[in-house]
Amino acid sequence: MISRQTITHPFNRGNYTVGAPSVAKWAQNTPIGDGEAALQVDPVEVPESVVEALREAAHAVHTSHEEVVTRTRDWWAGSMIGETEGRPATPNAVIVEAADADQVAAVLRICHEAGIPVTPSAGRSNVTGAALPVFGGVVLDVCGLNQIIAFDAESNIVDVQAGMFGDLFEKQLQEEYGVTTGHWPSAFAVSTVGGWIACRGAGQLSTRYGKIEDMVVGVDVVHADGTRATYGDYARAAIGPDLRQLFVGSEGTLGVIISARLRVHPLPEYASAAAYGFKTFAEGLDACRRIMQRGATPAVLRLYDTLESGTHFGHPETNLLLIADEGDPAIVDASVKVAKEVCEEYGPELDSQAVFERWLDERMLVGKSADGFKPGPGFVADTLEMAASWTDLPLIYDEVVAAIQAVDGTLAASAHQSHAYTDGACVYFSLRGNVAPESRRDWYRKVWDAANAVLIKHAAVLSHHHGCGLLRGPYLEESLGTGFATFVAVKNALDPAGILNPGKLGLPSRFGTSPLS
Repeated sequence: MISRQTITHPFNRGNYTVGAPSVAKWAQNTPIGDGEAALQVDPVEVPESVVEALREAAHAVHTSHEEVVTRTRDWWAGSMIGETEGRPATPNAVIVEAADADQVAAVLRICHEAGIPVTPSAGRSNVTGAALPVFGGVVLDVCGLNQIIAFDAESNIVDVQAGMFGDLFEKQLQEEYGVTTGHWPSAFAVSTVGGWIACRGAGQLSTRYGKIEDMVVGVDVVHADGTRATYGDYARAAIGPDLRQLFVGSEGTLGVIISARLRVHPLPEYASAAAYGFKTFAEGLDACRRIMQRGATPAVLRLYDTLESGTHFGHPETNLLLIADEGDPAIVDASVKVAKEVCEEYGPELDSQAVFERWLDERMLVGKSADGFKPGPGFVADTLEMAASWTDLPLIYDEVVAAIQAVDGTLAASAHQSHAYTDGACVYFSLRGNVAPESRRDWYRKVWDAANAVLIKHAAVLSHHHGCGLLRGPYLEESLGTGFATFVAVKNALDPAGILNPGKLGLPSRFGTSPLS
C-alpha cells in the first residue's frame, strides 16, 4: 500500500511548484524585444479618453511597452518562436487590472460602449494563444479576484473567485477545510480556477475526479455589456439546456467568468498503485478500455508508448501503463484489483513502487518528453492532446505519429494516453523538430496541419483539455461541421458587438482576420 500523501499531497513532497521556476526563468531571461509584433496586424488603439475612464474604474492600468509584453506572454510555442526572434507576440494593448466583480463589469461597460476589444487574462499558462490580444484593445487581468468566498461543508461545494491560482486554492482547501478538488493540471501553480473553466481543463487524476466541467456546479459571468448572470447552482436539472456549460470552454469569447461553485472531495487517506508493460500501444489501449468498462475508475490510468516509457521511466522496451488510485480503501482496492486482473493477461507486473515514485517526482515537469534531444536555435517542441473512441484510437495513434514524422525536420513524435472514459480516451502527443531558425514557424504549422488532418478525417475531437485559442482556430469550423453555425449564432447573441476575445476559437471577428487563418 502506498501512502496517500504521495499522491494527493504534493505540498509535502515539494513538487507542486516545479513549473514555477521555469516560468520565472522564461519571463526573466527573454528580452522584451522591439521588433515588429509577431501576431498583431493593425491592432485597435485605445483612445486616451477611454484609458482615463478605465483608470477611474479599475484597480490599475498599464500602457508601457515593457509592461504589455511581459503581461501578455503565455506558454504557446507559436508565440515563443516570435519572442526568441525579438518579435513579441502582442505588444500593442492596454493592461487593465480588476480587483473585484464590480470593476470587471465597469471595464466591460466602458469597452462595450467604445467598441474596444477585450481579452480576459489570468495565469497565462495557456499553450494555444487563447489570451493573446491579437487585435489590441484591452487585456482584462482578473488575477485580483483571488479569494475563496464560502465553503458548504455538508454539500462539499466551494465558492471561489476566478483569479485564484491553483496552488493557493488547493492549499487553503486542504489546510482549512480538509478537502481537495482532485484537479492537478501540469500548470497547477501558474494557472487559475477561471482559466481551468474557460479552457475546459483536465487534471492528472481526472479518471477519478472528472474534468473541470464535471466539477462546476455554478458560474457567475459578466456579459460583454457589463451585465451579470449566474448559471447553474444545482446538482442536476431538467429546465432546458445546461447554460453553465456555454461558458465552460468558451475561452472568454462569450463572457468573463468571475467566480464559480465547484464540487470538492474529502481528503483521501489511502492509495495504491501498479504498473505493467505491453508489447504494443494498441494492446495497452485495449487493457485500459477493459478496465474502464468493468467499472473501475482509478485516478491515474496513463499509458506511455515505447519512446515515452524510456524517457519517463527508463523502460524503452515496453509500452508502460501506470495505474494508481486513492480514496476509500474498499473502493481503491477493488479498482486496482480489477486493473491487475485485466493487465495480468498481457504480462507480468513491473516494479510498481519505483514507477509510481518516479512519476510523482516528475509529473509536473513540463517538456519532459523532449529529454534526450539537444535544443539548438532551430529546436521546436510542443504537445497535442485529443480524444476519440476506443475503436479509433489505435489507428489514430499510428497515423498521427506517422504524419508528424513525415514532415521534414521532425526529430520525433510520441504519445501517452492521459485520461480515460468508458467510451474512449485522450491521447497526448509530443512533437519535436529541429530546423533552420527562420523555418521554425513553417515547420510548426505543417506539423499541426498534418496531425489535425488525421483527427478531422476520423472525426476525433481536436482538443481534450488545452482548449483552442488561436492554434486550433483554423480547424474548428471543419471539425464542428454544420454545428459551427450554432456556435457563431450564440456568439452573436451574447456578444453582438464582438468585443470579447476576438480571433479565438475560429470565430469570425469584425476587427479583422485572425493571424493564423
